[in-house]
Amino acid sequence: MEKTARILDSKEQLRFIELSQKLLKNKENEIGRRLTFHVTTFGCQMNARDSEKLIGILKDIGYVEKDDEDADLVIYNTCTVRDNANQKVYGKLGYLHGYKKKNPLMRIGMCGCMMQEPSVIEKIQKSYPFVDMIFGTHNIYQLGELVYLMLGGEDEAARGIEINRRGQIISVWDEPVGIMEDLPTDRKYPFKSGVNIMYGCDNFCSYCIVPYVRGRERSRDPREVIREIERLSADGVTEVMLLGQNVNSYGRGADFDMNFPALLREVCRVDGIERVRFMTSHPKDLSDELIDVMAYEKKVCRHLHLPLQSGSSRLLEAMNRHYDKEQYLALASHIREAMPDIALTTDIIVGYPTETEEDFLETMDVVEKVRYSAAFTFIYSQRTGTPAARLPMVPEDQVHDRFDRLLALVQEIGAEENGKLVGTRQEVLVEQLNEKEPGLVTGRLSNNLTVHLPGDESLIGRIIPVTITESGGFYLRGKKCTHIFQER
Repeated sequence: MEKTARILDSKEQLRFIELSQKLLKNKENEIGRRLTFHVTTFGCQMNARDSEKLIGILKDIGYVEKDDEDADLVIYNTCTVRDNANQKVYGKLGYLHGYKKKNPLMRIGMCGCMMQEPSVIEKIQKSYPFVDMIFGTHNIYQLGELVYLMLGGEDEAARGIEINRRGQIISVWDEPVGIMEDLPTDRKYPFKSGVNIMYGCDNFCSYCIVPYVRGRERSRDPREVIREIERLSADGVTEVMLLGQNVNSYGRGADFDMNFPALLREVCRVDGIERVRFMTSHPKDLSDELIDVMAYEKKVCRHLHLPLQSGSSRLLEAMNRHYDKEQYLALASHIREAMPDIALTTDIIVGYPTETEEDFLETMDVVEKVRYSAAFTFIYSQRTGTPAARLPMVPEDQVHDRFDRLLALVQEIGAEENGKLVGTRQEVLVEQLNEKEPGLVTGRLSNNLTVHLPGDESLIGRIIPVTITESGGFYLRGKKCTHIFQER
């Protein structure tokens, strides 16, 4: 495992992409067919955006993308926030091995947050020797160089890259080195895109492994962010999602003078961009200034994801969240006063070590008072290396009972809140054909709710006026209307 990273230069990495193109073409000429790839993504929006960059590099090299994992190169972009995510990856690796036995040309790569854990790399080397390439979160841009080595390139690329006795290529860094700009990317949707504005996390919540696998906070230069969004707009993108582990702390400690509310204003001024989202906000850093900007800027979507984690002030302190129950409730109330039409969503952990029934009832009380449109509920997952991992666990039967009760309440309130939109006219960005019901398309409201409505692929990528006709709880049904709103 590489302990210290060398500085990567975008021109150098583009050169390795060009060198890989030649090697790939030679291999294809030799076997008489195109070589294929597939990237499987686990985890959050940050991982999804990273995968778009991986796909962009592989397409530039010349690989042809496949919809399934029966491909010549398969890369798993992994998540390690919860232990079951790790176990899922290990299970799928065994499945991949079956493909590799049938296809001697097949190569398997693994990257992402799991690879930042030394124990994981050790396990892969010992138990999954058929994995060919391992790299981490800090150097996904090095993929062109790693592929060059994998395709038989000269050793000039191997400076600081380990190739073990089994031929596995390993490049995992303990710390990030700068922010790489201007490398290929391939968007999943032509009309919307995620945009990284920062990387890493400085919060060190006691249950969370993210700061250890993603590194400390680094904010992108606002000029680079705006330049990327302007290019996206020119390419037909109308909706952007600004991404960061905690976007509210954007600019903190940077060598430029711009905070997140100011950046949000600048993004809203980009011609052609009609919707602006962001993910994720930490309650301790959500300022009055940001609320004012959200309320004033019409392009900012009426959705805010505001992770609660627990309603117990005692547990919030143990979690190192830097707010208590009363502060969170006051913040949620302030947000709703400024934006009555906003949809609030959240994350909640059930069964955090030492959680009592009283602690859990405090969480239920917050859910009832805030009335989330949706909540992502999780059973606590012990992560080695975090402070919470040393604490006594809550009995499993109590955890599952509480989880079921919380889920029932979240679903009840979410259905009630979302049902209030029936009969109203809203604007929907149509994203895709409905996979389950022919003749329908699926899109999203500004508040991030999913809407199904009659239509065909000619509507995809357009923001259209829709009358909401039915609520399915966490999704809506509607029909296109031809009055009230003017199509944009």
